[in-house]
Order: sequence, then C-alpha cells, then structure tokens
Amino acid sequence: MAISFSCSACSQKSSATKLTWFFALLLILATMIQVRAQPPTAGFVNIDCGWTNSSAYIDNTTRIVYRFDGESVEGGLSHEISEEFMAGAANEQQKTLRSFPDGPRNCYTLASIIGKKYLLRALFTYGNYDGLNKTMDGSPFLFGLHIGVNFWESVNLTNTDPSDTVWKEVITVAPSNAVSVCLINFGSGTPFISALELRPLEDTMYPFVNTSVSISYFQRFRFGNITDPITRYPTDNYDRFWQRWPDTSYPWINLNTNNKVKSLDNVFNVPSDIFQKALTIDTNYSHMSIIVATGRNQDGKSLQLLPIFHFADINERNLSRRFNIYNAEDLLFPDFSPLRFQMDSKYKSGEFLHADAFFNLSKTPSSSLPPLINALEVYSLVRMDNLTTDSADDKYIKEVKTHYNLAQRNWNGDPCSPREYSWEGLTCDYSKSNQNPRIVTVNLSTSRLRGGFAISFMNMTSLENLDLSHNNLTGAIPDYQLKSLKFLDLSNNKLDGPISDSILQRFQAGLLDLRLEGNPVCSNVKDTYCSKKKNTTSTMLIAVIVPVVLVSLLVVMGILWKLYWKGKSGDDEDSMYEEETPLHIDIRRFTYTELKHITNDFQSIIGKGGFGTVYHGTLENDDEVAVKVLMEKSIAESTDFLPEVQTLSKVHHKNLVTLQGYCQNKKCLALVYDFMPRGNLQQLLRGGDYSLNWEQRLHIALDAAQGLEYLHELCTPSIVHRDVKTPNILLDKNLVGIISDFGLSRAFNDAHTHISTAAAAGTPGYIDPEYHASYQITVKTDVYSFGIVLLEIITGQPPLLMDPQTVHLPNWVRQKIAMGSIRDVVDKRLLDQYDASSLQSVVDLAMNCVENAAIDRPTMTVVATRLKGLLPAVSSEKQSASATPRRTYSMDSEIPRQFQLMISGASNEGSSFQSGHTNGMSQMSLLSGR
Repeated sequence: MAISFSCSACSQKSSATKLTWFFALLLILATMIQVRAQPPTAGFVNIDCGWTNSSAYIDNTTRIVYRFDGESVEGGLSHEISEEFMAGAANEQQKTLRSFPDGPRNCYTLASIIGKKYLLRALFTYGNYDGLNKTMDGSPFLFGLHIGVNFWESVNLTNTDPSDTVWKEVITVAPSNAVSVCLINFGSGTPFISALELRPLEDTMYPFVNTSVSISYFQRFRFGNITDPITRYPTDNYDRFWQRWPDTSYPWINLNTNNKVKSLDNVFNVPSDIFQKALTIDTNYSHMSIIVATGRNQDGKSLQLLPIFHFADINERNLSRRFNIYNAEDLLFPDFSPLRFQMDSKYKSGEFLHADAFFNLSKTPSSSLPPLINALEVYSLVRMDNLTTDSADDKYIKEVKTHYNLAQRNWNGDPCSPREYSWEGLTCDYSKSNQNPRIVTVNLSTSRLRGGFAISFMNMTSLENLDLSHNNLTGAIPDYQLKSLKFLDLSNNKLDGPISDSILQRFQAGLLDLRLEGNPVCSNVKDTYCSKKKNTTSTMLIAVIVPVVLVSLLVVMGILWKLYWKGKSGDDEDSMYEEETPLHIDIRRFTYTELKHITNDFQSIIGKGGFGTVYHGTLENDDEVAVKVLMEKSIAESTDFLPEVQTLSKVHHKNLVTLQGYCQNKKCLALVYDFMPRGNLQQLLRGGDYSLNWEQRLHIALDAAQGLEYLHELCTPSIVHRDVKTPNILLDKNLVGIISDFGLSRAFNDAHTHISTAAAAGTPGYIDPEYHASYQITVKTDVYSFGIVLLEIITGQPPLLMDPQTVHLPNWVRQKIAMGSIRDVVDKRLLDQYDASSLQSVVDLAMNCVENAAIDRPTMTVVATRLKGLLPAVSSEKQSASATPRRTYSMDSEIPRQFQLMISGASNEGSSFQSGHTNGMSQMSLLSGR
C-alpha cells in the first residue's frame, strides 16, 4: 500500500507537472498568435489629403489603409490633379490634394502618444490642379511647413515638373497627445498637401532626437545592385524611404549575400535586406567619396547636417578591410573596420556638420580591401525652441472655439506660438522666456457669438482683458472670480442678469473695468457700467453748442480778416486773381505776390509729386516754410486742398505738421507749412549718407503714433488720415517725426463706425485690405498703414518688393522669419546694434497692426503705449541727428533655421517620386590609390 501510494503520488505529481507545462505552452502559443495577429502597421496614421470619400481604402502597392482628412483639418479645398496627369499617378494619394488659399497658417492634427518618437512624412503632388501651371510659370512657388510650433522646412516647387511628388520627413517626439503639421503661406503660391503619414518608432531609435531636437530628412540611400528606385514598407517596418544609389557601374563593385546579417542593437533598425547589399570599388582604387550637396534653391550656410553611416562587411573572404571616414578634411572616424555579417552604424550624436556634406572613405595602409558602404542617412537639424501655449490656456480657448463654433475664424494650430501666427483676437504674454506663453487678452467683439457665456473663460487664470461686446449672448452675467481680470466688456448683448456679487465687488473696488451698456440687465440699473463713459446729454450739448459758437466766430473773424487784407493790398495782380469767396478759417491767407516773394519767385524746389511742386521759402520773420503749390487751379478741381486746409486749421499737435497759411487764387492753390530740414522718413531709411540708429527709429515711430492717436482719440469728430506712409512722416532738425499730407483725411462722428467712399484711396502697399474690399474707412485703416511703416522702420525695405516678383512687405517678413531667424529681416544699416527683445516686440506690434481683419488690430492708443514702453527709461528727449545710440546690444546669436530643404539630384528612373531635394548634388568620385 505504501509503494502503491508512493507510486500514485508520483504519478499525480507527474501529471500535474505535465498539465502545468501544457497550459504554459498554450499561454505562450496564444501570446505568439496574438502578437502575430497584430498588423505590422499598427500605429500608422495614413491620410489622403483631399480624398472626399469618408470610407477608407487599401493602397494597392503597400496594402496600407488610407483615410480621408476631414477629421484632421479645418478649412481648405479638396481638388483632383489635372486629367493629363491622372494616368501617370503611381497611387491614389497623388491624385487628390487639399489647398489652403485662406489664412497665413492652416494645420492638421494627428493623434499621438505623448513622449513617443515618430517619423512624420508630408507628400506634395501639384499636378496642375488649378490650371495655372504655377510650378513652371517662372514665378516663385513656395510655402512653409511647421512641426508643431517650430519651423520644419520650406516646400519649394519652383520650376518643378507638375507630375513629380516631393516629400518631406521629420523625426520628432510628440509633445502631447497630438502632433500638428501646419502649412504656412509665404505669399508666393497657395499651400497644398497630398498626403500625411505618421509612423511610430521605437524609443531607442535615433537617440539624439528629443523634445528640443528633431531631425529633418535630407537624404537616405542604400547601395548595391537594387532594382526598385525606392525601398519602403514592408521591407522597412517603419516605412522609411530608401533611395537607390544611381551609379553602380565599373569601377564600382556590387556585393551581395544571402547570408543573414546580424543586428547588434536596435538604434536604427535598418532592414537586414539593406545590409545584404553593398557597394565597394575595384581593388586598384583606394578612396571613394560621397557628395551630398544642397540644391540651387537652398541656403547651404544655414544647414546643419548629421550623417549616419551603415556598414556590414559581406565579403565571403576573411580579409582585412580598414578605412578612415572624413567629412571634407575633418576626420570623423579613424581606422574603422566593418564587422563581417554584422550591422554596424557610425554617427556622432549631437554633432551637426555645416553646409554641404563631402564624405571620403579612405583605405588605410594596413588594409587588404578598399572601403565599402551599405547605406547612408543624412538629416538636418530642426530646433524645437518655441514653447507651446500653456496647456490649460490651450485647452480652455479651444473649448471656447468649440462652444461658439468659431469655424469662421482662422484659429488653427497653437493659440500663441509661434508669435507671428498667434490666433486672431488673442494677446499672449511671452515675457517669461523659459515658460509657456499665457493668454492675457481675448477679443471676440462682433463675432456673432450666440448662447450663454462660455464657462471656460473662467478657468483662464492669466486672462486680464475680455471683450465679448456686440454679440448675441444671453442669460446671466457670469460669476467671474479670477483676480487677474481687469477689463470685461459685455456691452451690446442680450444678457438679462443677474450680475454676480464677485463682479460687482471687484468693480466697486476699482479692480475691474466693467461695461454692460446695451443689455436688458441695464434697463433697471443706473450705475456707470450700464452707461457710456461720458454723459450723453452733456456730450450732445457740447457737440451742438461749441461748433455753432466756433463757426460764428470764424465767420466774423474771416470777414474782418478779408476786409483788413483787401484794404491793405494794393496789388493789381492779386486783385485780379483773388477768389470772390474766401475760406472761413482762422489761418493766414497769402496772396500770390507774397508767395512769389517768400519763395524768391519759386526758385528752390524741394519736392515734387502727383499733387504738384513744393518750394522752399522764408517768411518775414525769417521762419523757413515749405510752399506746396497744387497742380489744380481751383477748389472745384482739387479733391485734396479743402480737406487738408479744413483739417490742419483745427488740429494742433507737436507731431502734426503746422499749416501756416494758404493761397486761394485763380492763378494757383497753395499751402504753406513749417519747413522740415531733415526731409521725410522714407529718404532717411532708404537713401542718403546718414543712417538712423534703433533708438532714433523707435522715437520717430512713437512720434507718428502719438500724432495719429491725437487724430483718432482727441479730435471731435475723429479724423482718419488715410495716407499714412513714410514719405508723409517729416523730420525736423531734431529728428522729431511730424505727420503731413492730410489731403485724403476724413472725419466721422462717434455715431458712425465707418465712412463709405466711392473707391479705395491711398498708396499701394499701405492700403488696408478690408478697406480696399469694402471702401469703408475706420481709424483701423490708419493702424494698418502704420503697421507697414513700422515694418519699413525695422527692415529698411519698401512696402512692395521685387523678389523677383512683387511681394508685399508683411509677407516678406513672415517668410524670412519662418525660414530663418528674426535678425534676417532687420535693416543691415543697423549693423546688429539693437536690443533683441525690443526688436521682437516691435515686430510683433507691426504684425498685429497689419492683421487682415480690422477688429484684430490694436488702437493707436495701444500702439503708442507699447512703443513708449520700449524706449529706455532714461531717455527724456529726442537725440540729435549726430548723437550716438544711448544703449545698443548685439542681437542674441541664434543657430539659423534651415531654409528650404527641397529636392535631390539622384535620378529615379521608373518612378514619379522624387526625394525632398531634387536639384541637389549627390555623387561619388574616385581617387586612384596607385
């Protein structure tokens, strides 16, 4: 029994062990089946841009599933390429595209995993979809790409075959649960895109890529005897594009093996198939060079390249192969010996080379065999320096966008970053350079908002100014308890209350400027926040009585003045030519004879224009004047004379030109001004021997801003200049800026928001696009023109440039900044002597002034305040023309961003694809070792 028991126990134990192993094997098998069941393309994101069918499809070549882009982008137009290119399209993605004719920035958003490494590829096939033949008409055709909030590179299709497909790749780390790809309009062609592809990589791959450094594809080659022009998925599990090296003829020797090539690590995970082929040279030669050069449209000086060499010695004979690897004359890797049938990759982590890459593989004296190479990757540096908007602010402002369905606004990508593409109506705080920008102002006035107050506003803890006026908001006044809020404008809505205690307490304590007029809640409330800032009754009385009294006084004084001068003048010529009805204004009226005397018979001409001629003159008291004689001979003929006289006779400000008098005569019309010895701003910016320094430029800008602020805010009614430009900003002997030429100026009452004109007037390059389209002028018309003036002050460039086609200055600035650094736009005459932060602030202000929508531009009061804050605190008065700058700094050195990495030079026979760099130079050369 004991033995029987013992055997039974052993049998039971043996059975249990077998059963355990059996279940373990089943579990392993199930796991393996599950792993194998997972498709190798798991995590791939494949978007066919412009594809209008919401159903996904499988690509015939790669068997990868593509879907339409409607869920990933807002705006844009779907197109098909021209019929003539349809038959030659290699895949469905080449046949469709999405263009973005509207807005400076349009973004795709792709789902990702925060902190994960990805390869992202964008493809572009123009296909003459618009029938304009833009790639071949000789004009520049380029636009920009951003990866997140940082410049990635430019897409330059100038002189490119419309059937070609150009691709761009970047390896980057996802900053959040989404990766955005933005197309940037440089003003040189409508941005478009054909496909977007996102490929997850292993965390160990490309170890030098991190949250602050991304790398952009420059070239990727495989060597040896390869049939396909492009090797990609499924050979490469990560779907990298490997181009075939084009030249494999003698003395190049192709090596092939069927033996397995082992991998030592997974830093790059290059496919084994690629290592089973290699290229070497005949043993009579000892050197081989590989040149990967920039294309003709590229700025080679700005490129920083990182090469990655891939080697495996697949020679069957076990002979010594040793060589040195150089970039030009710099030794990168000495005495390198590739391992036999094992993958080995050489790179210098974080060390980027400048300009063109000239790689030389040179056999060492002890080597039996010449050099060999299997594959080569070259990437360019993409710095991820720009910080995204504070995550909470980003979340809440996007909730506001969804809440009010603000699809009509150009709210794409990151709200605050980069600065030049921040969302319309937002002002962000960038003062803390090491922290994410915060949203401090939201202006959604007159934005057709409906419904209740979005609760998300209350969670934006840095918000200081909120303007939701002139909408259709309903319901109660929100219980806004944020201490940061200083200004809340809810006027002219349909809010019926109640008003929360927290809002009232902050208002009563003087901590909040609250405006609620025009809402039903104000029907029973008489507090100041429910009425306009000024007493309406007293304002109306003043507006009626004061003009009547002034006009009466002017009439009486005009009559007395006329009688006095008529009695005093005995000149027969003047009597003959005087108009019967003089202007009833309180400034001096000169006779024609007096003008002849003042100007020494019109001898000294100091200016000419479409209006007529300007002469230098001297009054009886030796004051110098400028006499502008108009081409027209009567007020009936002139559209400028009367507005200028009427305007300048009643406005008086240190930054507005002083009108000494006029001549109204049958022989001529003339205006007499104070003489400005330093000419005008345009002349100093773009001519002459004297160059304005940065602080002087800021002073002149502030002078002009204060003059316009006076016209807009302190004149009753407000006056719009309508022709603000650098030639109309004169400079006195101390370089004080004086605004002149009021021939186009118009006044309008507070009751009107604009004035309609028969046609757009002004100077090309300075004209507000909104005014140009509607012929309706507002004070914001001047703000736009002043923004152009600011850009001229910064750049020294005219408002319209020939580059080689006509480019508007704001577009030129956007393009330069997007493709390089802000210092690329600065006037070279400044010699890098300026305060970097001051420059950035003025650029931001200028770009804010030239927003397409008037509602998104600041007022001249805001402009003047910002400019004043940028001047040194110790500066109490204007520098003289000969003074040196009070305080100057050299611009912070920056590593320039890459400029337009475009196409390669390797021929791709049998393929309609071209790499991102056609027109580049990629070749190998031989150096005899004998």
